[in-house]
Amino acid sequence: MGGISAEREVSLKSGKACAKALKELGYNVKTLDASGNFIHKLINNKPDKVFNALHGRFGEDGSIQGVLEHLKIPYTHSGILSSAVAMDKLTSKKIFKEANINTPKYEIIHSLNDFNRSSIQYPKVIKPNNEGSSVDVYVLNKKKNKNKNLINKLLKKYSFLILEKYIPGREIQVAVMGDKAIGAIEIIPSRLFYDYTAKYSSTAKTKHIIPVTMNKKDYHDILKVALYAHKVLGCKGITRSDFRFNEKDKKKIYILETNTQPGMTNLSLVPEIANYYGLTFNKLVKWIIEDASLKR
Repeated sequence: MGGISAEREVSLKSGKACAKALKELGYNVKTLDASGNFIHKLINNKPDKVFNALHGRFGEDGSIQGVLEHLKIPYTHSGILSSAVAMDKLTSKKIFKEANINTPKYEIIHSLNDFNRSSIQYPKVIKPNNEGSSVDVYVLNKKKNKNKNLINKLLKKYSFLILEKYIPGREIQVAVMGDKAIGAIEIIPSRLFYDYTAKYSSTAKTKHIIPVTMNKKDYHDILKVALYAHKVLGCKGITRSDFRFNEKDKKKIYILETNTQPGMTNLSLVPEIANYYGLTFNKLVKWIIEDASLKR
């Protein structure tokens, strides 16, 4: 848990919650902050399994998965390739498009000139290619000079950006567990969209609506798409896919991304979905650790 990504603090919370559950389940648990020279400590601990509660870069992009494969230590969640592919928004979008899964129109932005020449109309979304938890994701509503300043600032931090058509509608999140989509939840943030603050701040006043109110066919379809995305990306264990749902749109359902390391904090969505459908947090954690394996 912990690690070196922008989501370090969230990961520490996820790790703490999962370690507590594992101890209550009777496992002999040691927590390990994946920063500094932690690999030496990992080897010395000689774990039977690793519960991966890392988020963001290094934790869910195939990096730590590669380390664990090399050390032959079974671990939770998705493997090297599926983790890397899901974390890379450009690659996953190409796969979604190839698999006929609706995803918003997008362009690659390498420079301010690319942004200025974009054919994507306002409102639009700018985001880094491989960050999680909506880190550095912005919705741009109209042409402003400060947009240019933002693009320049982000391009100093990232080699390129993804510019995406903003899809109006409802924010729906679907949890997949193994070979089944277990349920969905609707998010109504008090902010413009479900950003980092909305996800992790208890004062953000984000509403979680479960069960989701939509007709049976649409609900079945959005679960079906989430499971299909999980499969075409080659994912394993638990994933959470983020959607925009707009009944006025002909296509209705748009996938934004699939997360291979969903949060496991007290404000996280997968535990909430699982709990609503009869799976307590401890039972969810038990299923995840029992699903741990080598995947290469």
